[in-house]
Amino acid sequence: MKEKHTSKREIRKVVRRMSAVALCALIVTACAGGGVPAFYKEAEAGQAWAQYEVGERYYYGRGVSKDYVEAVRWYRKAADQGHVKAQYHLGWIYDNGYGVSKDYAEAVKWYRMTAEQGLAQAQHNLAVCYVEGHGVRKNIKEAVKWFRKAADQGYSISQYNLALCYMNGTGVSRDFAVAARWFRLAAEQGEPNAQYNLGVLYRFGVGVSKDYAEARKWLQKAADQGDVDAKKALQQLL
Repeated sequence: MKEKHTSKREIRKVVRRMSAVALCALIVTACAGGGVPAFYKEAEAGQAWAQYEVGERYYYGRGVSKDYVEAVRWYRKAADQGHVKAQYHLGWIYDNGYGVSKDYAEAVKWYRMTAEQGLAQAQHNLAVCYVEGHGVRKNIKEAVKWFRKAADQGYSISQYNLALCYMNGTGVSRDFAVAARWFRLAAEQGEPNAQYNLGVLYRFGVGVSKDYAEARKWLQKAADQGDVDAKKALQQLL
């Protein structure tokens, strides 16, 4: 018995049908909730913002069964039209292998695309790729560059990482005062690791004037978030 081979044209028809069926599932679910959101029809009509919203619903399972493959399909439609958040999500998806094979080079491509458009999360993730050598050659100076861009936008985890770079002299000249400044900015946004490190700097007077009251203040904030090292450090200050 001969095997039946599906032509490329037939495959495209099948893909279009599957996508339409998936979209219908969303619409049916929405109807059960009391109405069809306009963006479902807009997505099918090619509106990037709506395609992104459909991708979000499949990614997070909002009003429909979680389906990473469908999420990727809709994110890509939006990303190909220049939707920045959709482009970032594709980078994250390839970085973690959700609905696709993990591909660091592809992740870097999408992270870079959105990082260059000013998205702080993408700038941070691109920096991490340079630190770890995922999809690019390890390059700490390049990592510092992207951490700084995100940190300058107030992205707290990048502020923390930039502080570590200055504290350890990684990719930059060691400067405890600058490290303390970045730790403070991250700590004020609630980053427990930054709070702990800032507390330690105050305890020993590194990069800042020694101040046990400030040390206790920041160590306590970190301890309140469950930081074990901060709890130990507080006991030593008693």
